[in-house]
Amino acid sequence: MFDDEYYMRQALREAQLAFEADEVPVGAVVVWGDKIIARGHNQVERLNDCTAHAEMIALTAAFNGIGAKYLPEATLYVTVEPCLMCSGALYWSKIGRIVYGASDPKNGYKKTTGENWPFHPKTQLSNGTMAQECAQLMKDFFARKRQ
Repeated sequence: MFDDEYYMRQALREAQLAFEADEVPVGAVVVWGDKIIARGHNQVERLNDCTAHAEMIALTAAFNGIGAKYLPEATLYVTVEPCLMCSGALYWSKIGRIVYGASDPKNGYKKTTGENWPFHPKTQLSNGTMAQECAQLMKDFFARKRQ
């Protein structure tokens, strides 16, 4: 059995793919049991689609992969705090657990909801897993953009 750090490293690999593609470097993986069933990274620029966030892509792949519209036994690992749009999708997915790395005070769900719970009532939430590594990738990306 792997731990949260192992799966967050996998999400960071996805975020690195986004970074290399000049996308905002957010990555996500969906885990069921101890198996990664879906992966995603931001593809907003590539797809010219403002909804093509890492979480949305990973959720869609997970739904298609298991042939179901709900993920109550799954965990989403995502490198950055989900935005309000992604939080809504996570609510409807009934995902069992969400683990995110870095907080996002500018675009994360807490900016709109405060500490109010935007997820399904049964969803468990953990944050801060590898937060420094996740935040550093974002800082490096935006520093490169400002050059």
